[in-house]
Amino acid sequence: MIDVAKILAELKEEKEQLEQAILTLERLAQGRGPRRGRPPAWMSDEGAPKRRGRPPGSKNKPPEPPETAGDQETPEDLETAKDPKKVA
Repeated sequence: MIDVAKILAELKEEKEQLEQAILTLERLAQGRGPRRGRPPAWMSDEGAPKRRGRPPGSKNKPPEPPETAGDQETPEDLETAKDPKKVA
């Protein structure tokens, strides 16, 4: 048969332990004024993933190639662009 008195006593004991744990956690959450330094690992937010390294989008850009002499327009090219009759 089920011993209801025994189950009730165990539940009351477990309830007292839970109440003590709750009080301890509440005191830790209140703290003793402004805290200095890094909080313990168990108090930090574990839901956020740790980010390391460079932020996205800050990669080194490849250097643009310098303009070569053949790509630059000469004064003669500018004159032929204005007056197409002067084509050599």
